[in-house]
Amino acid sequence: MGRYIIQRFLWMFLVLFVISMITFAMMHAVPGGPFTQEKALPPEIIANLEKRYHLDEPYWKQYLLYIDNVMVPHVSSDAAPEMTDEALIEINLPGGRYLRWINFGPSYSSRSRTVNDIFREQLPVSIQLGVISMAIAITIGLPLGVISALKQNTIWDFLGMSVAIFGVSMPVVAMGPILIWIFGVALKWLPPTGWGAKPPFTLFFIPNTIGSWDFWKHTLMPAFAVGTGYSAIIARLTRASLLQVIHEDYIRTARAKGLSERIVTTRHALRNALIPVVTILGPMFAGVLTGLFVVEQVFGIPGMGKYFITSITNRDYPVIMGAILMYAFFLVISNVFVDITYAWLDPRIRYD
Repeated sequence: MGRYIIQRFLWMFLVLFVISMITFAMMHAVPGGPFTQEKALPPEIIANLEKRYHLDEPYWKQYLLYIDNVMVPHVSSDAAPEMTDEALIEINLPGGRYLRWINFGPSYSSRSRTVNDIFREQLPVSIQLGVISMAIAITIGLPLGVISALKQNTIWDFLGMSVAIFGVSMPVVAMGPILIWIFGVALKWLPPTGWGAKPPFTLFFIPNTIGSWDFWKHTLMPAFAVGTGYSAIIARLTRASLLQVIHEDYIRTARAKGLSERIVTTRHALRNALIPVVTILGPMFAGVLTGLFVVEQVFGIPGMGKYFITSITNRDYPVIMGAILMYAFFLVISNVFVDITYAWLDPRIRYD
């Protein structure tokens, strides 16, 4: 297993490299540039800005400069601690030197900040929302799917699947305003917009105010709006997978041996039934951790979604590249954890 994990992480760099090439090519294939979007800028100013950010260089040279900045570690001395673009990873070395890595460069639209600054401030908010939303989705979806499968064709099955169909059919763009109107405007129980956590964060994303009501009253509506949609998907897949498993021969054998229904369900049936569910949880986690664009816009949450959308409109190449590479990184990491979970759920799965 250890060798397999190391191989997957080595392959991750190749995957990120290919994704960066495709993203870079697609960005520059779109007409216009980051400074042609601004009104009334003289051609001389645009030329100076493009020269400053090396946009006047050939595309291949721009790409190599970007890769050198992002993916190649740089060793610098203590004599020049200030850097134009602060690195996300900085490791102290002997002799007062620093190893700096993952530098996404400056933002063309927010010139007072770098892309790393945007990630440092906005990405933790998206991760907080994503983790809580997935916790709600799993807490609701798994029991709902299990109950529906074990009580097939009963009133509990019909109710559970009705809830799941409602969750799938109600998108966040519709669920969000409904929740805001009911709990934020009519009842005035929860704030309609905003986020209740501010830096600094523990372990990059855990808010220091996680135990306060101010944090949770800002979190409940957006997390519930996202979590119900994902819980519906999890519930339907759990039900379908468990129904298939409980009719297998080894389940009948376990019952014939006199094992209780609880042990048969939890130890034999559910573990195998969870394999398809775990498969979709990987991409789900990657998606919610890097920014839920629609829900962040609806609830006015200062996460990565807002900046990613505006960066596409403004042709802010470094933000686009950084956001896509960050999403790809989380996707690869989540898939590795999915593979590890496979081996835990089914001992027959081995990667060595």
